[in-house]
Amino acid sequence: MASTHSETPLPAGRATTFDVFQAKLSAMNTREGVAKGLAIRLAPSDVVITPFGKSGTTWLQQIAHTLRTRGDMDFDDISRVAPWIEVSTDLGIDLDARQKAEPRVFKSHLDAHRIPKGGRYIVASRDPRDAAYSMFRFMEGWFIEPGAIALDDFVSYTFVASGNAPGSLRGDYWTHLTSWWHRRNDPDVLFMAYEHMKDDLRGTIQKVAAFMDIALDDELLAITEAQSSLQFMQRHKDRFDDKLMRERSVAVAGIPADSESSKVRTGQVGEARQHIGAEVCAALDKLWRERITQELGFVDYASMIATLR
Repeated sequence: MASTHSETPLPAGRATTFDVFQAKLSAMNTREGVAKGLAIRLAPSDVVITPFGKSGTTWLQQIAHTLRTRGDMDFDDISRVAPWIEVSTDLGIDLDARQKAEPRVFKSHLDAHRIPKGGRYIVASRDPRDAAYSMFRFMEGWFIEPGAIALDDFVSYTFVASGNAPGSLRGDYWTHLTSWWHRRNDPDVLFMAYEHMKDDLRGTIQKVAAFMDIALDDELLAITEAQSSLQFMQRHKDRFDDKLMRERSVAVAGIPADSESSKVRTGQVGEARQHIGAEVCAALDKLWRERITQELGFVDYASMIATLR
């Protein structure tokens, strides 16, 4: 996540190079806005949903909001009712305001080192290949001109290069994963795997409800299961496709108003293996060994999440 505002006028249109792509992302929020967001005072009852990007964040926002409201859909953007800590100030949202229901729910993509303290945290991990592929599909057509940047180049830039520079302002997958893994057994952390969520939506809802201290009767379980299904979220995708961020991208980053990139996709497990090249996959595997195996001991992602069952 970028956190500085560019002083150089940005060219209109979607990015066709990484430099322009990064500049447009950086224009989306200001240092002052990020700093104010990070200064939020979380209450012990507050819930922050904070996976790395493209790892189930929007899905978990919908589950949590449905549980606390018994099915409210009276919103234009899920991040208006479950605000994004890092960017809400620049979107004109008051993070300290009362929300529609208790407990308050927030979104973030921050690692455990940088997240505002004092609340409760829901984290979902995802296979780095699938997260990278999903991020590419999300950005292409919105910030990136279709066909201008190859998938393998995008993954190398966003996941491989960032993994070699941990602690950067935009964060990196590997630091996010290790930081939250070390806290997975803390009482204020619910750590899940995206792949397990896909396998067992009902079980996921039950875990989230228990963590949020929400009594889950049969009716509420049925409502939440229905309204957090892929089919439901696709039918109502306008509520889950970053309306507020898209409007801002037009205003401050020169992104065309007709840009389209959906957050609500199939999210198939393992689909990236069909698309990411062997050389980039090998680079991701090497980073896994250097960043994850050395610190956590797991030879691959599958062996890591197997311990969560």
